[in-house]
Amino acid sequence: MAVPVPWWRNRRVIPWLVQGSVGLTVLVLVAFLLGNLIRNLTAAGLLLSWGWLNQPAGFDIAETILPFQASDPYWRGLLAGLVGTVRVVIAGLLGSTLLGTLLGMASFSGNALLRGLTRVYVELVRNIPLLLQLVFWYFVVFLALPNGTAAIQLPGVVLAKSGLYIAGFGEGLRWLGPHLVNGVWQAPLRWSVEFAALLTGLIAYSSAFIAEVVRGGIAAVPKGQWEAASSLGLSWLQTLRQVVLPQALRVIVPGLNTQYISLAKNSSLAVAVGFTDLYSVAETTLNQTGRAVEVVLLLLGTYLVLDLFISLLMNGLNRLVQIRER
Repeated sequence: MAVPVPWWRNRRVIPWLVQGSVGLTVLVLVAFLLGNLIRNLTAAGLLLSWGWLNQPAGFDIAETILPFQASDPYWRGLLAGLVGTVRVVIAGLLGSTLLGTLLGMASFSGNALLRGLTRVYVELVRNIPLLLQLVFWYFVVFLALPNGTAAIQLPGVVLAKSGLYIAGFGEGLRWLGPHLVNGVWQAPLRWSVEFAALLTGLIAYSSAFIAEVVRGGIAAVPKGQWEAASSLGLSWLQTLRQVVLPQALRVIVPGLNTQYISLAKNSSLAVAVGFTDLYSVAETTLNQTGRAVEVVLLLLGTYLVLDLFISLLMNGLNRLVQIRER
């Protein structure tokens, strides 16, 4: 007859007891903090309220895709700031992924000079704070650009102190390039110097970390794969694109998830170069309304949802690239 196992030695019961105890402790701690917050707000006469979101904002937003005026409510201003943040994040993810992948691939080039320059770039950019880099790109580079006919003119692109002008389709679906009107550059697509400096800094900074992720993923592929591809007559670029990178993705994608989330959070440094994003609008809203708790909760919730969305997409991609055993 089997001797019953005491509950304190039961391997099925103990995990549930530990998880229950930890969960109860967390709930008690959260309840204590919330109770303390409510008591302090009540004493200060600042109970949580969201009615101020419908009040006129009273400020303008310099650059936004979503139309906004000073007479519009605060919630629309915060939404316009969120659109600006999402715009920066999407463009930053695309640009840093492309540049980081190229840098990671260049680390395995047969050209020693190219490998050396890649390593110098990665180590230099990774070890300089992002805030300093944003200040450099904005004040030293973009604000020093000339205007008018002295602006930097490339095919379909003009880079001036007033912004970055890109050719595109105008009215009547006519292709229009950058052109001067009364000494002022005009183009179907214009980026302000603030947006250009922020995007350049984010791409340059994040691509250095992504390059290391890509380099680690490529290094994880056995050397025999390179030798087999070489024996088949594939070039270095063909070997990377058709043989190595598809196998390296299962190592690269989890690391990319972390870097993408970091880029989304780093976009809040847009205030350093004067670009209007969610954080800068929230800061102005807080100064005008005095609703610190509500504004901070909105910021926390928005960035949390944004990061969780990125993580959800990357986890789905990670499942797709993993090798399935039969």
